[in-house]
Amino acid sequence: MPNFAAIQMASGPNISANLNEVYRLVNGAVTQGAKLVVLPENFAFMGRQDRDMITAADDIEQPGEILNFLSRIAREFDIWILGGTIALKSTQANKVYAASLLYNHQGEIVARYNKMHLFDIDLGEKHGAYQESAIIEAGNEIVVTDTPFGKIGIAVCYDIRFPELFRRMQQQGMQILLLPAAFTQITGKAHWEIVNRSRAIENLCYVVAANQGGFHVNGRETHGNSMIINPWGKILDQLPKGSGFVMADINLGELNKTRKNFPVLKHRRLWCGSPEIV
Repeated sequence: MPNFAAIQMASGPNISANLNEVYRLVNGAVTQGAKLVVLPENFAFMGRQDRDMITAADDIEQPGEILNFLSRIAREFDIWILGGTIALKSTQANKVYAASLLYNHQGEIVARYNKMHLFDIDLGEKHGAYQESAIIEAGNEIVVTDTPFGKIGIAVCYDIRFPELFRRMQQQGMQILLLPAAFTQITGKAHWEIVNRSRAIENLCYVVAANQGGFHVNGRETHGNSMIINPWGKILDQLPKGSGFVMADINLGELNKTRKNFPVLKHRRLWCGSPEIV
């Protein structure tokens, strides 16, 4: 029975409406056997303007609507859930963290990752410009955590373009990568599948990628195509467009067999972050 699910949706500025959609989709995934569910980036709120994130920010010390919702549905459905990204108050009054929080089945936060690489990109007059660094304070810690499902690494969206990050995760024992995203249609059409499959192949790990998919109130379009990929780079399930979810079994026996029979990770002669060559 499939035990991992990735949710796809097209979030807007109405938090309650977004959370209702999350509940509906999670319920559907759990009904089909999901034990760990990954939500996309900005699942609870995608404002009309980027700066709207600041007024919608939740507080880890005094949980509000979004954090309480995640804790509640983890307990209600008896699942682990990764809360895509949530705007959390940061050390700077005019910025937030884009935080990805992993909850266990008891509704407790067991891991937190603050998005590290920020999307400061100009896609031209037709597709617009993005400057996440204007409102988001970048994280600086790699996160790999033990779970009953295996060692899980957490990254977000634009992070996927930086392979050295995932090599470091692999060196810390990562077996499964969870990747919430809001990949744009233009960049997603060109690169989304390629970079996700590449990270799976390079690190011989599973990738569970939950993307926003559709048109948003702020005029932007996200690519969708949420997918789950095995360590050989095979797509186990994918959803090209629209709201829904993808599901697949994460088989650590298969992962270990692949790493044993194809020990490419042991053949490295270069180590990230070090000039040493052996």
